[in-house]
Amino acid sequence: MPAQAEDVTQDLRDDRLSTLFAGRRWPLFKLTFVTGVLTVLSLGFYRFWQKTRIRRWYWSAIRPGGHPLEYVGDPFEKLLGFLIAVVILAFYIGVVNLGLMFASFAVFQGNTAAYTLSFVGVIPIWFYARYRARRYVLARTRWMGLRFGLAPGAWGYAIRALWHWLLTLITLGLLWPRMTFKLEKYRTDRTWFGDHSMEQGGSWFMLFWCIKWHLIAIGVLVVSTVVLGAGLTPLAVLGYVFAGLLVLYGAVYYRVETRKRMAGAKRLGPLRLHLTINPLRVFWIVLSGYALALLVSAVPTAFLGVLFLRLQSAETLTEIGMADLSQLFAGADRWLLVGMTAMTYFAIFLIWSALTQAWVTLPLTRLYARGLRIEGADTLPAIRQRPRDDHLEAEGFAEALDVGASL
Repeated sequence: MPAQAEDVTQDLRDDRLSTLFAGRRWPLFKLTFVTGVLTVLSLGFYRFWQKTRIRRWYWSAIRPGGHPLEYVGDPFEKLLGFLIAVVILAFYIGVVNLGLMFASFAVFQGNTAAYTLSFVGVIPIWFYARYRARRYVLARTRWMGLRFGLAPGAWGYAIRALWHWLLTLITLGLLWPRMTFKLEKYRTDRTWFGDHSMEQGGSWFMLFWCIKWHLIAIGVLVVSTVVLGAGLTPLAVLGYVFAGLLVLYGAVYYRVETRKRMAGAKRLGPLRLHLTINPLRVFWIVLSGYALALLVSAVPTAFLGVLFLRLQSAETLTEIGMADLSQLFAGADRWLLVGMTAMTYFAIFLIWSALTQAWVTLPLTRLYARGLRIEGADTLPAIRQRPRDDHLEAEGFAEALDVGASL
């Protein structure tokens, strides 16, 4: 798409609106890297500002009909919500887990039952946090000045998620499409744009064959196992590798196809969504992007390995056959080596984060954005503003449980 076309605002009297994307890779790389450095220097506190700045960058680059999205989230809201969540989780860990541990030793003479129950107890909180994070992001997102919103229902979502995951596990994954549809419908039917409520149409049967590549992979695994039993080991290994690639592609295909089909069945009054996207293109972006990020990150990782080995004693290096390594940085002070090791360690994560943003997240977001079309857009002027959702906890539980790091 020509660059000049990205600055053209389409007339809302048109029935169809295409989505433009105005973001560039290098500015995002710089923003991610610089804010990452500030996050490290502030011992993690700046990450609330980092996430806000990156979201604002993405939101402003996505322009349905030429009108950019707006993200108006406040970093202080995220920080306050995080502190509230930490206090609640600290109570859970300190009191509930202590009681579980006491009961476990009293009844079972061991701590295995306590650890198991503690892990199971965190699972519904994890689903709760995901819903709350989505609610906060939508509440702080605007398009053409109109707010999005998500109705309360985090515990309802958590209970449904547990039930659908249980059914999926019992059926060995065959009801995975049902879980995907039911949970998305629960979220979509509670989503608002202005004073209009969104609705997820269709049924879960339209998603069933999205797992076809996983079924094919299972078939290849079975055939490869039979071939292995026949003594054809090289052919069987080739089959296992091929099945692994099918599983990876199947995961990407499932995610893309389910989003595409459910987007086509979403309704916002007379408005319709249409998503055109190629799963193979998404798979290539993910594969090549992470491969490039790994390749570049391998350089500081190797340097970190050298520094770590150099910190070992001369006797240890001699035992592992690396006595010559003791001559490297021979004149350097040990504390200088420790500082270089710590800086290299954090640099790896900063580089990885910036590279995956530039080579994976950005291309995927651009692909999804440019593939989205809004139909029935001539009715948009009839939509009115909705009240502001204060949502004081922001993404606190998601931040505390590390499930809200995605955009």
